[in-house]
Amino acid sequence: MKSGFVSIIGRPNVGKSTLINSLVNAHIAITSDKAQTTRNVIQGIYNEEDTQIVFVDTPGIHKPQSRLGKILNKQALSLIHDVDAILFLTDASTSLGKGDKFILECLKNSEVPVILVLNKIDKIKSEEILEVIENYKDLFPFADIVPVSAMKNDNLDCLVKVIKKYLKDNVKYFDDDTITSNSTYFMISEIVREKLLNLTIEEVPHCVTCVTTYYEEKEKVTLIGVEIIVERDSIKKIVIGKNGERLKTIGSLARKDIEKLLGKRVYLDLYVKTIKKWREKEKVLHELGFHEDE
Repeated sequence: MKSGFVSIIGRPNVGKSTLINSLVNAHIAITSDKAQTTRNVIQGIYNEEDTQIVFVDTPGIHKPQSRLGKILNKQALSLIHDVDAILFLTDASTSLGKGDKFILECLKNSEVPVILVLNKIDKIKSEEILEVIENYKDLFPFADIVPVSAMKNDNLDCLVKVIKKYLKDNVKYFDDDTITSNSTYFMISEIVREKLLNLTIEEVPHCVTCVTTYYEEKEKVTLIGVEIIVERDSIKKIVIGKNGERLKTIGSLARKDIEKLLGKRVYLDLYVKTIKKWREKEKVLHELGFHEDE
């Protein structure tokens, strides 16, 4: 039996959540084409008969524009220690940038093996992969380099095989049927936020968060309430939409995924609430689960 913890780290929008979903074969981390989708540390558990890997999906490291941004960076960078391996995930279809170099500079302080994972290889020609590897390999002493396409499930078996070399434990941390350590409340909130991200304009996602406010199981239906918190009344109007149509669509799409998650019928209530500059208010951030001391 081999087991261990592996952090997935990288810039926003390189496909960290897609990778973790593909590895555990379940939709446990929300995905969107908007940057900075992941805001919390998400654990996904990969199980084989003789192997258990706990993958830790971290918020994308970026130039912070708010107190929340600083907390997210701190959370991500705190997870380069006390793990068996780090997957440094990059988008192979884009050029190496300042963000990648900043993360590699931070990783130099860690003694944990770093595996370079070149994602989105389906977007480039095969001969270009070698060129991308050349661009990275002299920047950092990577333990291994693995090209993959998380979206297409391409070469993920090879990635798992490589990871197994660095696992140090021989205990099972979770039951075989456990795919995530995140709470049901958290998963519900994230499902709603995912639908909201995919149905709103670019400026909206960063100033919106969601929190499950009540959860009551009845015999035939589960009653759930989720609060959508925005920074400005103008954003509130966008989220609700004309005659409430956008909010209805968000609720309808989210309800279907929540019913799949819970395996039963769901009655979902969504509320939109304005808290001005919530991303800068320490008390509000703490209540929403974003702790600066993490």
